[in-house]
Amino acid sequence: MSAPGRGGATILYVDDEPLACKYFARAVGTEYEVLTAPDAQAALALLEQPACAVEVLVTDYRMPGGSGGQLLRQVEQRYPHIVRILVTAHANKEVLLDTVNNGEVFRILEKPLELGLLRGVLRLAAARARERSARRASLVAVEETLAFLAHELTTPLATIVNFARGIVRRSEAAGAGAAARADMDAAAGALEARRHVLAEIGEAAALMNDNARYCLSVLTSFVDSVKRARAGSGRVDTSHSAKQIIATLLEVYPLSARQRAAILTDVRQDFPVADLPNCVALVLSSLLSNALRALQERAAPQVCFTVLVDGHPQIRISDNGPGIDPEVLRQVLLDPVTTHAESGGSGLGMLFCKRVMQSFGGDIELHSEQGRSTTVTLNFPAIKKEYA
Repeated sequence: MSAPGRGGATILYVDDEPLACKYFARAVGTEYEVLTAPDAQAALALLEQPACAVEVLVTDYRMPGGSGGQLLRQVEQRYPHIVRILVTAHANKEVLLDTVNNGEVFRILEKPLELGLLRGVLRLAAARARERSARRASLVAVEETLAFLAHELTTPLATIVNFARGIVRRSEAAGAGAAARADMDAAAGALEARRHVLAEIGEAAALMNDNARYCLSVLTSFVDSVKRARAGSGRVDTSHSAKQIIATLLEVYPLSARQRAAILTDVRQDFPVADLPNCVALVLSSLLSNALRALQERAAPQVCFTVLVDGHPQIRISDNGPGIDPEVLRQVLLDPVTTHAESGGSGLGMLFCKRVMQSFGGDIELHSEQGRSTTVTLNFPAIKKEYA
């Protein structure tokens, strides 16, 4: 059973006495959402429900079918974020030792509950729960950012590895070929073949260098973001405009001459990117990577970055690739979907892009015509007056 709360923390009260549950809900139900359970088994069943959002657990110690101490231990193991409070009418040495030794307890309260003390403890517990929730959210954000970094760096690092292997193979082949031709009257041909191999090695080394520089720039950008966050500065670096972010990306991204010639930038109205500019750069990098992959078989590839303000700031990334299958299009912003798993794709890139944009009030739209084009639109929040 539950009593409707008024926007405070969600508290689960566990007691085998129905009157005790009723008293607790009536006493604090105007400040918190109160859920009640008659025993440990019922409490655990409630906590297992996907929609359950309990932040504070208050449990009696002596109950049939399992003590409050046992419940606290199970909750600590399964739901460590929940703040745990023990209530007992038998505050003896046995109870205290069992509780302290086997499960972290925020407070131990003695029955009968004194209302003023109870409310004070619950306020402290709710504050602790908010701290834990914020910490969990921060950890999730860090995990997602690291996963995004791993996703973004996988392709260039794999390229470096492949070219390095190619250099080794070509060098070995060149050496073996030269030895085989040593006794032949084909010195000129051997020299030409060697020059060809060296040219290929030089090209591969240049591409390796470009990919490595890009990886370093991404990591440097990420570290700078972390340093700014730690500094806690509320100032916005207005030098991060949409146009400049795109220009910087195209400067450091490892593009071949053919790819660079295929990229256009159309700045109709520039705007400042006030929130997470480095993360936005990662989003654009991921989208550019997708577009270039889609254009590999196109005879006349084209990628266009369009910067505009159409009711709200936008960056559009469009390509004239083969488009996206309608079934994939329906799922790509909802679930991990990839059409290039054989080359290391995980399907997480678009989800990361979506989460980054939503984290500061933006969103992402995807439009595609099979056989013709794909356009991804990044929608940003309205420009604040101080930046207009």
